Amino acid sequence: MDNTSNTSRREFIAKTSMLAAGLSLGTTSVPGFSGEKLNSARKIHAFSKAFHWMNYDDMAALLAEAGFEGIDLTVRPDGHVLPENVEKDLPKAVEAARKKGLFVDMMVTAINNADDPLTERILKTASSLGVKYYRMGYLDYDGKDGIWNSLQKMKPGMKKLEALNRKYKIHGAYQNHYGRRVGGPSWDLFELLKDLDPTWIGCQYDVRHAVAEGGSTWILGMKLLAPWIKCTVLKDFQWMKVNDKWNPVTVAMGEGMVNFDEYFSVVKQYSITGPVTVHLEYPPFEKDPKDYPLEEKKKLFLAGMRKDLEYINQHLKKYGL
Repeated sequence: MDNTSNTSRREFIAKTSMLAAGLSLGTTSVPGFSGEKLNSARKIHAFSKAFHWMNYDDMAALLAEAGFEGIDLTVRPDGHVLPENVEKDLPKAVEAARKKGLFVDMMVTAINNADDPLTERILKTASSLGVKYYRMGYLDYDGKDGIWNSLQKMKPGMKKLEALNRKYKIHGAYQNHYGRRVGGPSWDLFELLKDLDPTWIGCQYDVRHAVAEGGSTWILGMKLLAPWIKCTVLKDFQWMKVNDKWNPVTVAMGEGMVNFDEYFSVVKQYSITGPVTVHLEYPPFEKDPKDYPLEEKKKLFLAGMRKDLEYINQHLKKYGL
């Protein structure tokens, strides 16, 4: 996207920062703004996992400088916000973001059980601060029950989460993920979600993991799950041999195997909206053996983030998104 378009997106964020602050106070109406328009905006967030070395204020400043529109906060064990401290620390993290004109529409949790005492505390606090989407924790198949029976036993728990999400007006999304747990093959997510209301529970669709897991058939799973996709993940990968074993390794956007033209054409065809989270899971963000001085590290991070954002914005512009 050109500089004018980038500027307009940043101006929108600045103009709506007061709205975000209003949401944190529980306000649902602000003169001159439509709640529906805010909910459907495709705001680009950065997944905060790569920034655990920074405090809330410094992280927000760096992401705003890079051009992001929001922060996808980790609210989970070893995250930016520890679940047991959610009432105290999540408001601080959200306030730091909004001071820099950033949204916090999304968060990443370990939630997969409505009966866990921490679950309701997290959802209640997040909802009161205007967070609209959360990524759920992962589920595993029971080897004794087998695949199909495991999925059937998981359905009542998903139904309970749907009800709790409805209570707090927040959407819970399960990320499809490469591997052998639930959500590896996207078809198992359809089995879990097909009878549930997409308004409150669905799939946080990750095209990187879908392509790694499904090869050329990923697009079929995406189309099948489209009604339940209310938020998405963007990243790229290449197959590489690591310790004599082939693995999908995350790389910068546009340098890997994901066909983003095909992906964004499906996004447009099926009118998939909602916030986007960018996962920066390659060096220097993660798994970099070098220990950089602080200022050099910030410069490297800024350069990498801006490169990924430019690639994303070019495709959003190309497909009229």
